[in-house]
Amino acid sequence: MAERKKYCVNGEWRASKTDKWMPVTDSSTGELLAEVPCCTVEEVESAIASAEAAFPSWSQMSVSKRTQLMFRWRDVLMNHIEELTLLCSKELGKNLSEARGDVLKAIEPTELACATPFISQGSASLQVTAGFDTASYRVPLGVVAGIVPFNFPAMIPWGWMVPLAIATGNTVVLKAASLTPLTSMRILELFYEEAGFPKGVVNLVTCSRAEAEIFLTDPRVKAVTFVGTTDIGKHIYSAASANGKRVQAQCEAKNHALVLEDCDLESSVNAIINSTYGCAGMRCMALPVVVVQESIADRFVSMLKEKAMALKVGCAYDEGTNLGPVVTAAHKEKVCRWIQTGIDEGAELVLDGRDITVPGYENGYFVGPTIFDRVKPGMTIGDREIFGPVTLIKRVGSFEEGLALMNANPFANGSVIFTQSGYYAREFELRTDGGMVGVNVGIPVPSAYFPFSGNKDSFFGDQHVLGLDGVRFYTRAKTVTKHWYDEHSKKRAVDTWEGTVERV
Repeated sequence: MAERKKYCVNGEWRASKTDKWMPVTDSSTGELLAEVPCCTVEEVESAIASAEAAFPSWSQMSVSKRTQLMFRWRDVLMNHIEELTLLCSKELGKNLSEARGDVLKAIEPTELACATPFISQGSASLQVTAGFDTASYRVPLGVVAGIVPFNFPAMIPWGWMVPLAIATGNTVVLKAASLTPLTSMRILELFYEEAGFPKGVVNLVTCSRAEAEIFLTDPRVKAVTFVGTTDIGKHIYSAASANGKRVQAQCEAKNHALVLEDCDLESSVNAIINSTYGCAGMRCMALPVVVVQESIADRFVSMLKEKAMALKVGCAYDEGTNLGPVVTAAHKEKVCRWIQTGIDEGAELVLDGRDITVPGYENGYFVGPTIFDRVKPGMTIGDREIFGPVTLIKRVGSFEEGLALMNANPFANGSVIFTQSGYYAREFELRTDGGMVGVNVGIPVPSAYFPFSGNKDSFFGDQHVLGLDGVRFYTRAKTVTKHWYDEHSKKRAVDTWEGTVERV
């Protein structure tokens, strides 16, 4: 029988009283790695209570001391990169390079959080009026919740959510992804055991949407960061904001690339291969749709197919693997249904990855690289998120036609152009709806110093994760005006008041 994992409250791992357990599998073999609890409502409430109890002392700790803990935490993560890489690769299916990148993308925002004494500074003015000084500070909110997807078990909870939240003085409750919780659980063990954070600063539960609904209504929770599907993101945004909470809801994507006839074709195809098939397409910054100028479309598709077929599909944690499995058997079935939908809708299937088998890993959840050409407007495969290693080719005659087609999509997480024309590149920057824009860059994800800035149905909220947006999201402004009374200041105050009255 597989190990039954616990949930973490106040720095302690506790056995759940639930009667519902959720399987975590090795995506390459189908083997059951562990079971995690669907925590009860009472157990989720206990995590919130723990975070609330930890908040006063944590928020009042000096920012320099919190920062020293963040420096120590960064070193702990660096010391465990390979352990966390392998765990991420097993439970999710990313190849080792991609899984290592997942962990490194948790470390990068931790390094940003080490700069909290600078990036969280407010502003001040002396003598805003005679004898009066005003200062504006950034102060923590309180308890914040993070609702985590399965596809980045290190980066999203421990990069996008925890570092800036705790460095600015908040305490956290994470709802880890039930499909891939093991990496996040191991990181939390290190957080307390090796980094030495005070108990209750970060708490972790696994549960279903029903139990997590409390995050949207409980007055102790001041903000919610969510990453997942658009339908759920809209619900979280509307319900939580209606209860006075701040919300960051990072949602679905259908990123498009525009490939113009003057591009460096081979470099463009290489970038698209990496962005489309990396992480088996299971990331919101994948590049599943390529809008290609008709004059080069045949050459582009031929080259894309050749390079896709050269990718080694295999066990995620074999060093030579380029394309690992998707996360579960159910997700594999979903991706394969989308491929059949593309056939039924009349798109041209250039490469079919449904029947791939990896010797020795016959029970793994593998989908090979798949390519559809001549995807037309109105085909759902060209408009909806598939979240798998599927590339869709849309042909256009010109820059203007391609840009209009891209902007017609309801999602606007990222968009990319491949061209050698400075004019078209600049026009694209100005006019694309994409929140993160690439010019000859296949994955236009910014560093942690800038916000992850999706638009339209890809994001709901007003402050994005990371960068200064992240600092502002996890803090509120407190503006203080000061005046000190003595004989001189009393006279100045009277003079100021009388002058004000005279002006009025």
